[in-house]
Amino acid sequence: MVMAGTTTRKLWTSADLRELPEDRSRRYEVIDGILYVNGVEVPNGDLAAFAGVVTPAPSWRHGDAVEALFLRLHEYLASARVGDVRLAPRDVELAPDSTVQPDLFVVPLMNGRRPRSWEEAGGRLLLVVEVLSPTTARDDRVRKRRLYQRAGVPEYWVVDLDARLVERWRPGDERGELLTEQLVWRPDEAATPLVLDLEAYFADVVGE
Repeated sequence: MVMAGTTTRKLWTSADLRELPEDRSRRYEVIDGILYVNGVEVPNGDLAAFAGVVTPAPSWRHGDAVEALFLRLHEYLASARVGDVRLAPRDVELAPDSTVQPDLFVVPLMNGRRPRSWEEAGGRLLLVVEVLSPTTARDDRVRKRRLYQRAGVPEYWVVDLDARLVERWRPGDERGELLTEQLVWRPDEAATPLVLDLEAYFADVVGE
């Protein structure tokens, strides 16, 4: 029974998201049934009431950070031949009530070639990366982190540009590993690891 004066929350599903018209100005995600637009929670899941709300676009610095990391991952994976790195906006469906669009993610190659869809990738992830912004910081660190851990994502990196560090999370971690100088990543079947000079990376993106 719904009490007078209360509002029923609409719980969204991944199938609901697929029915929305394409809108490249907004990033639609659903996490545990809660709808987000550009990282902002939609009150009560009422998208119609939220339609006129202006949500901030990612900053240029955010975009620079994503692109710089994409180039480093792409160069490594082109040599290692174990995966393919992708940029948002691309849907990653992790559960019937959870579909997200990570800033960056890596899927395994399929018979030596890049998968053409999330379904062809077999719903598998090797790595997920989110670059923090003021509107997404809490969800990236808490809600999304828990989602990725439940889904068994082998590695999740949270890039904090202000602190110049990367938080690395694995499925069983209760506390993230804080990295400021170097990040070493070796996915399964890779002959050699990726070694990221974080000081150089943050200098490129943020400045000396």
